[in-house]
Amino acid sequence: MKAIVNISLKAGVLDSQGKAVHHALDALKFEGVNDVRVGKQIVLNLAQTEKEKALAEVTEMCESLLANTVIEDYEIELIS
Repeated sequence: MKAIVNISLKAGVLDSQGKAVHHALDALKFEGVNDVRVGKQIVLNLAQTEKEKALAEVTEMCESLLANTVIEDYEIELIS
């Protein structure tokens, strides 16, 4: 089973990397971009085949290592 974890900064947390990308897009004359938020994606190939157990396992990984839950949110997508 594959788990895709998308991690992003919580709303209200300053995203300096996103601001830099937004500024660069403006400099390159890309119009219509109101805001940019930069995150990360982690793809895990799991031996676990039961969705509930895999979700619990990946959630524990996120809570203990993959995401800084003070300033980041995460979403988990499981693919069989």
